[in-house]
Amino acid sequence: MQVAKQINAPAEAVWNALVDTQQWPHWGPSVKAVECSQRIIAACVEGRVKSILGPWVPFMITRFEPLVYWDWKVAGIPATGHRVKRLGSGRCELIFEMPFVAFPYAVICRQAAERIARLVENDVNS
Repeated sequence: MQVAKQINAPAEAVWNALVDTQQWPHWGPSVKAVECSQRIIAACVEGRVKSILGPWVPFMITRFEPLVYWDWKVAGIPATGHRVKRLGSGRCELIFEMPFVAFPYAVICRQAAERIARLVENDVNS
């Protein structure tokens, strides 16, 4: 299952928001805080996130291709995939992938996509 959003900003701007752990609480509705040894994630990076429900849970980046995608496990469970697809000059598509059984999480992903779009489009147009 996927949630996709076309964004009027360069793919690099969207990617930068996706990989910067300090940005996650700003665009991730379910993320309250992040602790990670690296601000910018890469393959095999580990850390933990504090969910809006309260507990800290560990995460690990399981697949990573710069400027294209990253996947992770949260609490040892495969979680959301994050993709950026170039659409042309200054435009891209942000795609969140999730297992079909997690379809209720699509609402959260849709909110995250809208927040990322606002963040990067405001930066690009400033």
